[in-house]
Amino acid sequence: MKVLGVIPARYASGRMPGKPLADICGKPMIWWVYQAAIKSKDLYDVVVATDDERIYKECEKWHINVVMTRNDHDTPTSRLYEVSTMIDADLYLMLMGDEPLINYESFSLIIPEKLKEYYVAVLTNIIDKPSEVIDFSNQKCVTNAKRDVLMISRSPIPYPKGTLDFDYEKVTGIQLFSKKALQFYDETAKSVLEIAEENDLMRFVENGITVKAIQSTYKTVSVDTPKDLELVRTIISEREAYDA
Repeated sequence: MKVLGVIPARYASGRMPGKPLADICGKPMIWWVYQAAIKSKDLYDVVVATDDERIYKECEKWHINVVMTRNDHDTPTSRLYEVSTMIDADLYLMLMGDEPLINYESFSLIIPEKLKEYYVAVLTNIIDKPSEVIDFSNQKCVTNAKRDVLMISRSPIPYPKGTLDFDYEKVTGIQLFSKKALQFYDETAKSVLEIAEENDLMRFVENGITVKAIQSTYKTVSVDTPKDLELVRTIISEREAYDA
């Protein structure tokens, strides 16, 4: 199977404009994500997908494989669909451009042994800190016994009325789609819960397309705020000093 790694990157951001170009130890954030991804033997190629000239030029400067996409995409999955019409592959692994600590070894967890026409999957992490459960930027998910996603919400779900004997899970920025699934996404109108929660995956769930949630022990740190950026800078700086 040909699995293409795609890193959607846009300049506009409500809380951190220009986030993909944020400096981390002398290199832009997008560089760190790309460098982690190209180490994977599960991907036949990796490409950044952007609609911004500044990001495009910075990628060229750092010798990052990049393609220009339309500027009317309002979700990363929509941008991923456009890439699927430009570059042929069996599966498209979406890596969010704001997760510079991404571990490429986690990619193998999400890739199926056999290709299915409609395949959608997301890696999840157990939430360790209570403060992260109530943080709306962490999108929590619940599944059935087969690990099919039932609901993704920014609210703490499930509600612990009867017991606290369970783990909260959050979806990560590592998601996988078949070409047919991306075509379905493009041809299907936004769903109610997708709009309410601002989560692309709910379009599949609400329309009966199975979304697999694969639990991963590889933790990710999304850079959503300047505080997150400082944390990532510290982690990478310490890691670089240790490797030197």
